[in-house]
Amino acid sequence: MNSEDAARLRAERDASPSRWRDYDPSDDLRERWYAEHPASPPVAPPSPSANAPTQGEPPRQEEVEDATLRPSRASRASSATSSLSSLTTMNTRRASQAASMSAQRTMTTGTNIARLDTAHRDRAVFEYLERHPTAIGRINQHRLQHSLTVGQTRSRPEKPLPDFGGNKPYPPLLPDREEYVVEFSGHDDPNHPQNWPTKQKLIIFSVLVFNSLSATFASSIFSAASMSVGAHFHVGNEVITLGTSLFVLGYAFGPIAWAPFSELYGRRLPVILAASMFGIFEIGVSVAKDLQTVLICRFFAGLFGSCALTIVPAVFADMFNNKYRGLAVAAFSATIFNGPLLGPLVGGFITKSYLGWRWTQYIPAIMGFTAAILAFFFQKESYPPIILVEKASELRRLTRNWGIHAKQDEVEVDFKELIQKNVGRPLRILFLEPIVLLVTIYMSFLYGILYLSFTAYALIWGRVYGFSPGVSGLPYFALIVGVFIGFAAFLLENPGYVKKLEANENVPVPEWRLLLPMIGGVSFAVGLFWLAWTGYQGTIHWIVPTLSGVLIGFGIYTVFLQLLNYIIDSYLMFAASAIAANTLLRSLFGAIFPLFATYMFEGIGINWGLTLLGCVSVLLIPMPFIFFFFGKRIRAKSKFAPAPDLALDKKRREAEAGGENGSSSQEDGSGGEKKDA
Repeated sequence: MNSEDAARLRAERDASPSRWRDYDPSDDLRERWYAEHPASPPVAPPSPSANAPTQGEPPRQEEVEDATLRPSRASRASSATSSLSSLTTMNTRRASQAASMSAQRTMTTGTNIARLDTAHRDRAVFEYLERHPTAIGRINQHRLQHSLTVGQTRSRPEKPLPDFGGNKPYPPLLPDREEYVVEFSGHDDPNHPQNWPTKQKLIIFSVLVFNSLSATFASSIFSAASMSVGAHFHVGNEVITLGTSLFVLGYAFGPIAWAPFSELYGRRLPVILAASMFGIFEIGVSVAKDLQTVLICRFFAGLFGSCALTIVPAVFADMFNNKYRGLAVAAFSATIFNGPLLGPLVGGFITKSYLGWRWTQYIPAIMGFTAAILAFFFQKESYPPIILVEKASELRRLTRNWGIHAKQDEVEVDFKELIQKNVGRPLRILFLEPIVLLVTIYMSFLYGILYLSFTAYALIWGRVYGFSPGVSGLPYFALIVGVFIGFAAFLLENPGYVKKLEANENVPVPEWRLLLPMIGGVSFAVGLFWLAWTGYQGTIHWIVPTLSGVLIGFGIYTVFLQLLNYIIDSYLMFAASAIAANTLLRSLFGAIFPLFATYMFEGIGINWGLTLLGCVSVLLIPMPFIFFFFGKRIRAKSKFAPAPDLALDKKRREAEAGGENGSSSQEDGSGGEKKDA
């Protein structure tokens, strides 16, 4: 954990103390940071000294800078007093340019310093939080997905301000900028997405699911037309496989752009833009005259198609509370997992028909344009900060008070910050955190098998059993059934999880998520061995290898979904970086596995190729068990995992120890009284 990460933790604490108490109730993270960095002690509150200016004496320049920098370090994220310090700093910068404003600047500076008295500032912050819990608590809920990717640190270059123009001096500052910041009107504000009608939430849910389904459907439908495309451009099947691999590779780089985009401009605009561009590039594949155009357009189609997959979980965090969010994500995951499985089935029949292989790309393009139109008409903006920006804009127009603004209007974009938070931190977490590394390897392997199965199924039912291109896609229905069985298992398990969560003071224990991955890992390995040794000769009835897909689909879905939840519960405010690292490596596996699939199966045979993959899956089975029994110890040593459940356990042990000491002292006292008697 470097200084930037520690600054983020301090900002999180000051922005929402009530939320921070859930993350770090015992101040373990703060104490750990200061223990590792003794040269950076906590900033002490300002105290009167002999150097303080006397009454009536203007403050010195050094005192002004010190008084303004202290609170800005502690409340950089969204503290209710950050604007005061920024105003004072702005006045200091203008000193060399606006000499005529010296009297006014001195008066404003003195007023701001008086406002920055520590006791008054802390009292004002906590009173603000008590009055407006929605403004802080709910707006910060999106942090589990894309938290703090942009605009949280300020690194503007120190340069002179431009002239105001018209020979006019700089106007006076607003008396108190916090009074001009718009916010929600409480927990029942109908403008907040969590208070929208259920019907409206379901409509937005359906639009986003269709958008994501069009992208995942397009990722695999190309594989069904690979032989026809190869024959058309006179290239081998190995080269045509790049069409699928490059599309999935676009998934790896898409979140780097779409995550900060959604935080700067909201959820609605990037969804509409990306769906439209996805359709355009799919049209480019459909009308391509050479192979280069096909491959380039497939990559960019995947890049824009990944937008929905990146933003949808954040939209669910905006609209649904903790009780329903997990259910929404589970239903969404079940739907998008079926997209790649439906692609080869539909694509096979289209390629075989008079439409030809080009319509395997026209159809996803039509789906993309349809998704953009549906989002334009039915998807409302769900990102709370952008909702407040729109509210502030309307109030400015109606009241002609141009000082009214939202906190999001104060966000500053810094390229260095974007790179560090969207690339630097995810890579550090990936390689320094054993939980993220091992879980990501497991999930990446499953994701690679999902796209490798397109080659395996085509060989087994097309070459071994002699099915036609369309019919050879029907066995994918077994995988779809397995996914829905996994979803049903999640629905059965979820009520028990909610009860345990409520009994634990709503503090999640990540290891509770690992029951289904324990079962799903075994199911997945058994399914691979079943498919390997029943479908490689064609002498066994086709239904036998087909049914193996039920176990494979169940295993992929349950392991994938719950391990993702395990990462989120383990890293909380750093979950966005952990998921970004997971997405990057997972997409790379999905892009690479199809490239060597044909060589492997033709070299060592379908049976031994699948057996090799089954053996790797067997080696990965113990991973959920290891984390179930030793996960707490691993998280206790982590530099990024807040581990609020461990802090709660420690607090309970201390309370029990205190109770035992109290009871023993009472017994000793009563014994002494009896002895005296």
